[in-house]
Parts: sequence; structure tokens; C-alpha cells
Amino acid sequence: MDNLLKKFWFKFYKQKRNVAKTSNRAEEDAKIFKKKFEDKINEISQKINDNKILNILHSGHVADIVNVLPVVKELSKNHECNFYIGINKPLKYYHKHPAGNVFINERIYKMVEPLLSSQKYINKVDKYNDQKIDINFDLIREMPINLLFDNTKYAFRITGLQPNLSEEYIDIKHHDNIRDKVIIQRTFRYRNAFINYNFLNNYKDLLFVGTKEEFIDMKKEVKNLEFYDCKDFLEMASIIKSSKFVIANSSLAFPIAEGLKVPRLLEACPDFPAAQPHGINGFDFYFQSHFEKWVKYLYYIK
Repeated sequence: MDNLLKKFWFKFYKQKRNVAKTSNRAEEDAKIFKKKFEDKINEISQKINDNKILNILHSGHVADIVNVLPVVKELSKNHECNFYIGINKPLKYYHKHPAGNVFINERIYKMVEPLLSSQKYINKVDKYNDQKIDINFDLIREMPINLLFDNTKYAFRITGLQPNLSEEYIDIKHHDNIRDKVIIQRTFRYRNAFINYNFLNNYKDLLFVGTKEEFIDMKKEVKNLEFYDCKDFLEMASIIKSSKFVIANSSLAFPIAEGLKVPRLLEACPDFPAAQPHGINGFDFYFQSHFEKWVKYLYYIK
């Protein structure tokens, strides 16, 4: 009985301590937000109300840049939107990040600029060089909030706008030569340990559009996988637009597929479920049987 009471006491004490820690952390976060960020958020709302021209800044992951496009398109209905990309912003350790130890380097900027410039609702795209900024999307990573929520809605939190995510927000032409492929991208991060891709050896027309290193790793499982080295992300988007469907984890290909609303299947990450499909033709999975079911459905759908 003594041991049972001790176990109960320790469990009760641990739970009470955790609740206290959570409460203290929440109070501290609220103080930090009030002191450092509340005025900035309110100022952004005021500029959206008052200004006809909006200068927008984003220095984060290229997928996160694509994820803010629904809000930028919504803003463009009443504003002229200029989009500035901050390059070489330091990045904490990120396993095999394409830009190394920064969010976006010069090479990645040159890859994403054609895609952004192709969108008619964006007036101008350029590198950030101390231009006056009205909407700073970098704030989302600076504020004391947990980012473990739908990453397409990060921009919602900064602007207070909530566009319809079931609508298309990327408009481009089909690829001239590559059509009806199953497009695959799988980064080394945000992988789902519950699944494997071996069964794709039973399918044809599989095309990988990620990095060469990612392709070599995927080729170990999927022997009939082909590789295509996109010249930039505009070409990647045109290939995705022309695809049969897309399979991707939380990487650039999935946000592009989301913006185009092509048939798409997300390898959802149980440890960081921030990527989410929205609207028609969007599916995700955690487990192998579901993965195989949705691939079969998308492959044979008329």
C-alpha cells in the first residue's frame, strides 16, 4: 500500500508541476508578445487598412514563401503588392538543407524568383535590401508561439486575413514536354517512419523532382524512379501542373501542388504535422495501408 500511495503521489505531483510550468510559460509568452510584438501586429493591420501599396518581406524556407501566396493574392485585390526575399538569413541546424546553414541563399532565390514573378497579383519581386517593409512574415518565427499548426495559416496570424484555401492561388502554364507523370519529392526531414515506398515499383511513370541526393536515397526503394533536374521552381510548378498526381512530404512540391489544386498526396509527419492539404484533390496519410490505397486511387482515377 505504501508503494502504491507513493506512486500515486509522485504521479499527482508530476502532473501538478507540469501544469504549473505550462501556466508560467504561457504567462511569460504573453508578456513577451505584449512587449515586443503586439504593436507590430496591430501596425500591420493598420497598414493593410490605410495603404494602397504594400511591401512584403519573407526570409524563411522557400516552401513557407509559397504558403503565404493565398494571403498575398487576397491582399492584391485592394493593394499593389511588392514581394521582397531576404537571403542568407542564418538557419539553426537543419538536416541536409538545400541552402546549407541559411534559409535562402542566392541560388535558391534565383530558383524561386521566376515562380513568384509569374503570378500576376504580385507587382514586383526582388531581394530585400533595406526597403521599407509593411508586412514582415519573418515575425512568425520570432514570436513566442508554437508553430505546430497548419503552416499555410502562418500568414493568417500575421495579417489577420483568412482567404479560402480551397481555391487555386498559383497560375502557370503546363510544361511543354513532361506530362502525366507521378511526381515525387521527399526531403530528408519530416519523414514518416511508419511507411515505405517499395510498393511503387509496381507503378510506371514515376518522376522525382527534388535534389539529386534525395533522389539517390529514394532510388534505393523505388528502382524504376526517374530523376528530373528542374532549372527553377517555375519549371517544377509547370511539371506539377501537368502531372497525373503528386506524392510529397512537407517539402516544396506539396505547397506548389496545393496552390495548383492538382491531385496530391501528402506524406504526413506524425512528429511535426504542420503541412495540411486543403480542398479538392488533396489527401494525406500516416500509415502504409492508407498510403497504398490513395496511390492506387489517384493512379487509376479517370
